[in-house]
Amino acid sequence: MDLIDLSVYLIPLIIIMFFYLGSRKKKEASSVEQMKEAITQGLTEPSSLHPVIDPRLCLGSGSCIKACPEGALGMIKGKAVLINPTYCIGHGACAAACPHDAITLVFGTEKRGMDIPQVDPTFETNVKGIFIAGELGGMGLIRKAASQGSQAIDSIAKLKGTHNFDHDVIIVGAGPAGLGAALGAIQHKLNYLILEQEVSLGGAIFQYPRNKIAMTAPVKLPVVGEMQFKEVSKERLLEWWQGIIAKTGIHISYNERMENVTPVDNGFVVKTSKGEYKTRTVLLAIGRRGTPRKLGVPGEELPKVVYRLIDPEQYRNMHVIVVGGGDSAVEAAMAVAEEQGTTVSLLARGEDFGKAFGGAKPKNRDKLKAMSDAGKLKIYLKSGVKQINPTTAVIKFGDEEAEIPNDGVIVCAGGTLPTPFLKQIGVMVDTKFGTA
Repeated sequence: MDLIDLSVYLIPLIIIMFFYLGSRKKKEASSVEQMKEAITQGLTEPSSLHPVIDPRLCLGSGSCIKACPEGALGMIKGKAVLINPTYCIGHGACAAACPHDAITLVFGTEKRGMDIPQVDPTFETNVKGIFIAGELGGMGLIRKAASQGSQAIDSIAKLKGTHNFDHDVIIVGAGPAGLGAALGAIQHKLNYLILEQEVSLGGAIFQYPRNKIAMTAPVKLPVVGEMQFKEVSKERLLEWWQGIIAKTGIHISYNERMENVTPVDNGFVVKTSKGEYKTRTVLLAIGRRGTPRKLGVPGEELPKVVYRLIDPEQYRNMHVIVVGGGDSAVEAAMAVAEEQGTTVSLLARGEDFGKAFGGAKPKNRDKLKAMSDAGKLKIYLKSGVKQINPTTAVIKFGDEEAEIPNDGVIVCAGGTLPTPFLKQIGVMVDTKFGTA
């Protein structure tokens, strides 16, 4: 073969390699910039289950990066890296996609531990008769949480015990795990009840801003069969669950908060904000946020004060205060500010924009700043609510105070973790520092 014949093959190959390496270099540069941005903003701690990549095993195929729908992974120096830790939602698709078993899914980090209750493969805790499924157990992904709920009920249905109780199982929480458990209870013909402290279903999904995409994948559930969604909005997913509730008659007691669980002979008494129930078993399908954290100021008991955004339209033509500096507060403030005739005051504790909203995603921070610069909402830094009145609110910002018109207050200040409650009822909790 002469040089002319060889060039026929080599030149196209060189051109392909040139564009491939150029594209890869550009993507790696972008990954480096994203990771630097996350470090600068202090967004380096994943909130839940997340991947750790072993560079000795990673061969840089990029399959894990393609599998991650959140853009949490990137390629740096030919190896996969977690470049956006706070974007990770713990679905584990990256580990499943890796052809070299280079990814391990872990809880917590070396710096920040994560409390995970001890459960066995049947989802039962060390306290016999108390089960945990879903986000509280470290699994926040919608489809896996729903599947865990039904699997826990399978285990409960196999237990033998006396029948002198009001219920076979009390399910605490009407998120994906709780609803999956309810379907399992219907299938096994168990006497059950769901307790939900909020006014509607959905758990963490219910708190998402309007039209937020809830990533999921097909999952087979008892009674209703396969849930076909792969990418679906909050509204569509809640509509689907509402249809299932109407079709199956799932029993949910809304606006009823669990306060305590006390062991009795071969069962438990569950005390709530409305009464008491005797049950053979308890399934905790609550989120890790627990009870919303309150402001602790006069007037907070007024009905215009809420702890999550349900529908921005209800605030049209109103004066609204949003409290918080994370994604939920930023997204709520921006969604309400888009409504006609609405004025929004966003209160955050940080002394400058970067510190005040360092916990929010870069995309949200950029949009928030643009809306603030355009006068669509007003940001108060180094601020908080001092008092809430029926038609006004007193706010403090820096060394100043002001009483401003107010028709609604949305508090997005996180929640009190349920760890103390778990320990109180005897459930053992491990603190994970970057371990599986």
